[in-house]
Amino acid sequence: MSGATERSPSDTQHLLHPEVLAGLSNLELVARAAVHGFLNGLHRSPFFGFSQEFAEYRAYAEGDDPRFVDWNVYARTDRTYVKRYLGETNTRLVILLDASASMGFGSGPVTKLQYAKFLAATLAYMASKQHDAVGLIVFDEEVREYRPPSSRVGKLSGVLHAIDRASPGTGTDLKVPFEKFRQFERGRGLVVVISDFYCEPEAMIKGVQPLAYQGQDVVLFQLLDPQELEPELKESALMEDMETGESMEVSPIFMRSRYRERIQKHVEALHDHAAGAGADHVLIKITDPLDAALRDYLLFRQRRG
Repeated sequence: MSGATERSPSDTQHLLHPEVLAGLSNLELVARAAVHGFLNGLHRSPFFGFSQEFAEYRAYAEGDDPRFVDWNVYARTDRTYVKRYLGETNTRLVILLDASASMGFGSGPVTKLQYAKFLAATLAYMASKQHDAVGLIVFDEEVREYRPPSSRVGKLSGVLHAIDRASPGTGTDLKVPFEKFRQFERGRGLVVVISDFYCEPEAMIKGVQPLAYQGQDVVLFQLLDPQELEPELKESALMEDMETGESMEVSPIFMRSRYRERIQKHVEALHDHAAGAGADHVLIKITDPLDAALRDYLLFRQRRG
């Protein structure tokens, strides 16, 4: 009789590729697979101790009951960890998910919104496993879903279902979700905004700054398709704005030079404005595996903790 086959590091890391995640039957499986693949990668890297924090462990501190030390982990790593108590909650995480029309774009098998769903679901699942309270705001020009932060058993499913229901809507108004957040959320926590940020950097900052003043730690994940960063256009074409419906004819020369210069300046302006408001800005190509985004999130948490 054959025994269970252990996954290799390459197998588990393969689970982080968006096209592989897109083949799974539901968002909860996506989140589980992504977290499993990510943590297995961390176990085999210098970030091992970091990954334990998200596997319901924490570093041993003087005064901890030695009965809760995981001696198997100690034998493998020469590091002492204790199992986390069920009641321990580090913080609250609220995810602001952009479901505007432009998020429906994708030049490959996965759109920006699909990738955003994978990332949002994985962050929610990871935080829930750490017994953090998780909340959600789905928005375009208005708030379409709101789930207040909760660490109660069963609430994660509601958050995942709300993420799964998101579909490309209308235009983008970043003031709306930020105002909703300030209306209902109090106290210090983490705010993750997942969007393509097709907006004026000044408009984004007007929403972020009050959150920073309120004591929130904010990270902005900007998702863009490779064709939005480095378009490959062989002949002139009519381009239509997915949110406004406006169209214009563009040439390959324009797309290779002026367009690329403009999108780069836009990304840099977002990054600089975010830094000025005390927020983190991370650019992600939606063809990339999720591990870079998850690693950035953990580093963000570590710095802000």
